[in-house]
Amino acid sequence: MMRKFLLAVPVVALALSGTTACATKKFVRTEVGSVNDKVSSLGQQLEQNEQRTKANEDKIAQVDQKADQADQKALTAGRTADEAKQAASAVDVKADAIDKASKKLIYEVVLSEAQGGFKFARAVLPDEAKAQLDKLVTDLAADPKAVWFEIEGHTDSIGSPLTNDRLGMERAESVKRYLYEAHKVPLHKMNVISYGEAKPVSPNKTRTGRAENRRIVVRVLS
Repeated sequence: MMRKFLLAVPVVALALSGTTACATKKFVRTEVGSVNDKVSSLGQQLEQNEQRTKANEDKIAQVDQKADQADQKALTAGRTADEAKQAASAVDVKADAIDKASKKLIYEVVLSEAQGGFKFARAVLPDEAKAQLDKLVTDLAADPKAVWFEIEGHTDSIGSPLTNDRLGMERAESVKRYLYEAHKVPLHKMNVISYGEAKPVSPNKTRTGRAENRRIVVRVLS
């Protein structure tokens, strides 16, 4: 009996050993299958991410292309606007040239301090200057024509350019006001401009020169 029992033990052990080996192989196959599934899933995710990235890159490229097109249109519009401005300026220049060519100087009167005109830093029209304007209007009445008055205000160089520009304009306006109030010259037929100290007729280094530069020039054009 003992001998049969001892023989039976190896057989049982062998059977158990075979069962364990089968279980291990099955476990390994199961784990390998699970790993393969995970690897396959990761591969699919990577492929999807690559597709999304490619789609995003395409969208970015489209946006960049549209931005470039917009920039190009803006540049073209800017060039077109500049060309339009240049054309308008050229038209204005031609119009001014035609306007000047069509006008003829009839009379010119200079009202300076040296000839009884404006005093230093003053814009009040002196009586001597009024008398010269009265004579101008009388001469025009004797030879009536369609006329245009250009009134220029000038100063000496004492003071700031801004102050002198303002003073020159005030002097020109005083002449315009006198012609309108005293002689009913239509306002739309008179144009005033100030050159300030920019156009001296004499050096500003002397008192006499400065007195000559403080002046109004009235031009009558047909």
